[in-house]
Amino acid sequence: MSKVENAVQCFNNGFNCSQAIFSTYCEQLGLDPVTALKIACPFGSGIARSAKTCGAVSGAYMLIGLNYGKYLPEDNESKEKCFAIAQEFTNRFNEIHGSINCSDLLKSDLSTPDGLQYIKENGLWDKLCPIFIRDAAVIVEELLELE
Repeated sequence: MSKVENAVQCFNNGFNCSQAIFSTYCEQLGLDPVTALKIACPFGSGIARSAKTCGAVSGAYMLIGLNYGKYLPEDNESKEKCFAIAQEFTNRFNEIHGSINCSDLLKSDLSTPDGLQYIKENGLWDKLCPIFIRDAAVIVEELLELE
């Protein structure tokens, strides 16, 4: 099974979209999966069910940061590279889906009780989120040269 399919399977096993992306690739970048699952947990459902940035996108951003992020005060080159790769990820994801925002992607505002009910009743997490996870995984694999 490919890493892309592993990410989708992680989501299907009960983890959120951010956890699925981040935990699938974190070991290749030096972080254990349990820690990754914990870190990524609040980023699901558009960041803690606020319907903002898609969790699959947030998970990808965390991987980009883990790989390229600035950790020395004077290392602005790493920060710029990290931002550039994150922007490229955003552009590619936007080209495919037209947005990186959870509410736009699911066509409902899951931060409201009515929106959340609509998503659940129509099975949108099961129908749409695996697509977003798959696409985020493919893009992050290409940008970070992961497998």
